[in-house]
Amino acid sequence: MSMEASKTGPILAIFASSKGPGDAERASLMSQAGSYFAKRGAQILCLAENGNLPIPLITAARAAGGTVQIVADSTIVLPPALNGVDMQVIDDQAARFARVSELAAGLVALPGSLASATEMFGVWSAGKLAGRNRPVVMLNRHKAFEVMRGYALDVLSPGLPGYDKAIQFADTVEDLWSRISRMVEAR
Repeated sequence: MSMEASKTGPILAIFASSKGPGDAERASLMSQAGSYFAKRGAQILCLAENGNLPIPLITAARAAGGTVQIVADSTIVLPPALNGVDMQVIDDQAARFARVSELAAGLVALPGSLASATEMFGVWSAGKLAGRNRPVVMLNRHKAFEVMRGYALDVLSPGLPGYDKAIQFADTVEDLWSRISRMVEAR
């Protein structure tokens, strides 16, 4: 069943990656976020490309009774444990970014690889081009997004009034949920 047909809570695109070097807590954070968001009624949307599929996020969200949809490239093959997850395969990356931007009410970034941050930026940019301003909240666990936070404070804040209504940073999964849910409701 498509998420568009079964609206219960906001559709949130969550960008997470368990590939590449980095923090060993990634799978745990994905599981915590998937469960926490699903229990609060969020519908989770994942972009999956180049063999990268946030399995802990999806598994935890489904175990908590949540709805998950995946927009993917042709490299993604769902493991048997994810049987029944709605997956739309779109070959063109720009079209994938546009589709995620179209469906999502907000964008959430978990600490991960450069690939997941790049995907989030691609989706955000696609939304901007289409006139959709999606709020973004990044989980700054272990200063994963500290450079972006510094940029927002030093560059965006003086020149872009209200930037904090478009982009925020959280330190915990609970704070992440609180911020993105408020920002989506305010739109």
